[in-house]
Amino acid sequence: MFPSHQRHFLLFTSVFATVCLFSGFPLWASDKKKNDVLKPPPQLRADNTVIDRGQSLSGNCVSVVKKSAPSVVYVYSSKKVRRSQIQEQLFDDPIFRRFFGIPDDEDHGDRRRFRGSVQVQQSLGSGVIVASNGYILTNNHVVHGADDVKVEIGENSSQKFTAKVIGSDEQTDIAVLKIEADNLSAITLGNSDKLEVGDTVVAIGNPFGVGMTATHGIVSALRRGGLGIEQYEDFIQTDAPINPGNSGGALLDSEGRLIGINTAILSRTGGSNGIGFAIPINLARSIMEQLVAHGHVDRGFLGVSSQGLDPYLAKQFHIDYGALLTEVVQGSAADKAGLKRGDVITKINNSKIDDPRNLALTVARLSPDAEITIHYVRHGKNKETKAKLGYLFMQKLAGRGADHNHYGLLSGIGVDNITRNYSSNLNVPQNFEGAVVTQVDPDSASARAGLQKGDIILEIDDKRVHDAFSAVKLSEKIKGPKVLVLIWHKGVYQYLVVDESKK
Repeated sequence: MFPSHQRHFLLFTSVFATVCLFSGFPLWASDKKKNDVLKPPPQLRADNTVIDRGQSLSGNCVSVVKKSAPSVVYVYSSKKVRRSQIQEQLFDDPIFRRFFGIPDDEDHGDRRRFRGSVQVQQSLGSGVIVASNGYILTNNHVVHGADDVKVEIGENSSQKFTAKVIGSDEQTDIAVLKIEADNLSAITLGNSDKLEVGDTVVAIGNPFGVGMTATHGIVSALRRGGLGIEQYEDFIQTDAPINPGNSGGALLDSEGRLIGINTAILSRTGGSNGIGFAIPINLARSIMEQLVAHGHVDRGFLGVSSQGLDPYLAKQFHIDYGALLTEVVQGSAADKAGLKRGDVITKINNSKIDDPRNLALTVARLSPDAEITIHYVRHGKNKETKAKLGYLFMQKLAGRGADHNHYGLLSGIGVDNITRNYSSNLNVPQNFEGAVVTQVDPDSASARAGLQKGDIILEIDDKRVHDAFSAVKLSEKIKGPKVLVLIWHKGVYQYLVVDESKK
């Protein structure tokens, strides 16, 4: 029994089989090179008209399902992983070996073949065809790290394809697949910004691998965030029953238009409790277009830290909504635009800013170098300024152009500038220069070398790292395949050698 206060968020990917392999397969999937050649966007069908709320479905969703179900597909992915130490110990246990009929050393002498072996983990999710020439939207966690991705179309799996992962974005949990096919049944995209609480929705996916399943409910809430599921959260909450295997499936409005990609549920038992979350299609679409065009997502960077306004702060700053700036990064877009600590941002371009989460989402959806208009309040007076966004370097480092190294150098690392929050949480000395490691791919060479989240990169290849920008630039110039990295790890200076030649 879980404690009453404990919340459990479950992503919908369903692991349905584990196959042991004993040959020398690679233990991780390679990172694909970023494609800097601009690709044409997928040809999408969109309908932005507002739902006629005067018309009711009267509980009958037949037309919605018939219209949209052919666009929802099964997604199967598999990846090879190294057997854990616990598993190795199990294979060393004579009782375990006897139970599963594994011969002892003295009998057959082949026990060593189980050491250092790998497993193939297979998982099942869903996806949605968004372009007739084979583009499919799904969740990043459905295909993350996969060596092989298959797509099946149709209830009887009449069409099977090998899919290519065009790109994925871990921060929003969106991935784009491509299969070689034409004249597919592409879904019509709706406008998630026009949804209202109480609107009827239908969820379609493949829960538990039982087959295509449709469930019915309403929009329970909009703009849910702060749940700790993804970096950028702006979820549609629904009570339409969704379960493991629904990941990447479709959330439809009463017209059968795609308005969300089902992603997670809040559950204490692992089953559906009527609290499910979907990524709004407007957000998913903007991510998809960048992934198709570039193979990765670039986000704008304003350069501020902020907090929300409680009633006392609202009275003190003479405003009852907005993002109160607590820090402005020196040299950032916000600094150059004249913003200061104590300003309250209330609007960016035509988007109202209600709180810090809303500010982060709004800026992250804008591209670097975008010129924006910022409305803010200073000492009770409304003001306006313009800013040109920088690049958010909370992303993977990659040595593009290193033709001899398919894996890229220092790939799989996320970095950020050292802000006041990082300095406080990590006990970093004042005026410390470097780049904070915000994420490390566990399958990367950097992880194998010992680099961890929270480390601060001080030097790359004997060259000083001043901030996240310089870390990215230096990583692009590395010739490799080995690179010397100086880090600050929990108060201790330490050198690491990252060797990308070891696959």
